[in-house]
Amino acid sequence: MFDSPHSPRVVERLLDSEQAAAIIKVHPKTLQRYARHGIVVGLRVGKLWRFRASDLIPPRLENDGEDLDGEAQAQYAEMNHSCPQPDRR
Repeated sequence: MFDSPHSPRVVERLLDSEQAAAIIKVHPKTLQRYARHGIVVGLRVGKLWRFRASDLIPPRLENDGEDLDGEAQAQYAEMNHSCPQPDRR
């Protein structure tokens, strides 16, 4: 249940929105929106968002070579049930 006193504890530094957004190459506001919708893992501290680098780059993405932003955009599109835009000709 709890860590044994002999197991090493690793403390990972939290990143702010700008630092985390630079890792996955999106705008900080986009990253915050992804966190609000549960697309990426983020911690809300008051009005500020904090992120762990290890949560932003899961091992499966490193192996598959997928783009996190593309996956997040696809998930966000599924959650955003908006009508298609009219053709503006």
